[in-house]
Amino acid sequence: MGVDLGHPATLNDVAREAGVSLATASRVLNGSSRRVAEAYRERVEAAARSLGYSANLSAQATARGTSATLALLVADIADPYFSQIARGAARAADEQRLVMTIGVTDRDPTREERLVRTLRGLRPRGIILAASRGVGGESASSAEALREVEAGGGTVVALGRPLPGVAARTVGVDNHGGGSLLGSEMAAAGYRDALLVGGPEGLVTSDDRLVGFEEGFAGGGGSVSRIVRGDLNRDAAYAVMERALADGVEPGTLVVAATDVMAVGVSSAIRDAGRRVGDDIAVAGFGGLAAGRDSVPALTTVVAPLEDLGAAAVAAVLADEWPAAPDLLPMAPQIRASTPRR
Repeated sequence: MGVDLGHPATLNDVAREAGVSLATASRVLNGSSRRVAEAYRERVEAAARSLGYSANLSAQATARGTSATLALLVADIADPYFSQIARGAARAADEQRLVMTIGVTDRDPTREERLVRTLRGLRPRGIILAASRGVGGESASSAEALREVEAGGGTVVALGRPLPGVAARTVGVDNHGGGSLLGSEMAAAGYRDALLVGGPEGLVTSDDRLVGFEEGFAGGGGSVSRIVRGDLNRDAAYAVMERALADGVEPGTLVVAATDVMAVGVSSAIRDAGRRVGDDIAVAGFGGLAAGRDSVPALTTVVAPLEDLGAAAVAAVLADEWPAAPDLLPMAPQIRASTPRR
């Protein structure tokens, strides 16, 4: 049973109950980077629980300039790509005693700006921008809002390329390299004709993957006959593949989608047209989503270490220094039954 002080417990009350100095109690409960002996940490945490102590986050934010929170902005939380990134980031944030909030931008610059300005009032330790962007896709007003976060002591981290006009740190995966490896392996497996299903032209992640694939495929003797585009979701991919099938897709063609979610839509369109995925029309995607293993046939994909990417983004927020061009996390093809050898 907790101790009843007759008033909300203060940090002084916790320090007195634990028999430690106020500075030691503060280091334990306020997330200081200075290490505290484990015995003292346990005493302070036990005293805080007994007294029902709750840190005043607003006061901490005022004193430090930032709060013990960080924000992750994604395009679509229902997309498994973003949920895996969020999982890795949340785990890393928890290890650092940070609270992570998530905002959904729908790739709308106006919505993103509104979210950033709202989050700025919380004085977050950092903002992680996870949604893929088009080349030059950062609006001037959104960039200004992000600069204001930086001016207030927060750190902005972008997944992928740097943001023009913002001193953002970056982390990323090697989309181009992963695409090139897939192209080489598919050419070695006997494929010679490929149809690419990409996101809107200029969307960096999609373009990097498909350009890399085309280069690797051409190096092995293959060629890309068509590129069709739609939004990065299942239904859009289904629609563009349906139109491509109506125009004619020869047996033995390899269809490569920019994401595994799009590859699911592509596969459904092929089956609904009375064609077979695999020995008739082969299908591959990007991302390495777990559900791809349970598809029939199992989906060939380029595995991206998405949880590691989320954790790396948190590390970039917290690091005292960060390289201007950090190493990209590698991607690796996972060949499955949806792309049998020709």
